[in-house]
Amino acid sequence: MSMLNSLPQGVKISITRSINTAFEQYMAKVMWDEESYSPQDFMKEWRHYIQHKASWYSQIDEELKTDPSFHEELAQKINEVVEKIFAEEPTIDQIQTVDALQEELGTNYDYSCKAEARFYIDFLKNSIKKKSNS
Repeated sequence: MSMLNSLPQGVKISITRSINTAFEQYMAKVMWDEESYSPQDFMKEWRHYIQHKASWYSQIDEELKTDPSFHEELAQKINEVVEKIFAEEPTIDQIQTVDALQEELGTNYDYSCKAEARFYIDFLKNSIKKKSNS
């Protein structure tokens, strides 16, 4: 049995959530520009996130945290979660919302997944707010 699978269900769920959150935060920093994506920078972001914000990190003993096999399993889990994020297509509502916001602002951002669409909805709404406040 893998080390990751031997962890309590709640910890495994928290690990997946932390990967999701850290990845989406990192991608927001690079404006979802795949050319700007750096696996090393993302790993730094994720490491910082788990050490400072993730409750599961303190629940795992130090021996496990330093085990190379555990790190390999985590790397595999990160790849699976990231692949899943990119594979999740935007909803019809998201597409309509992004299209309407882009039409209003005269922008033309490409997006291909649900998380990226969510980012652009927030980004474009904030752009409209800034525009109307100035």
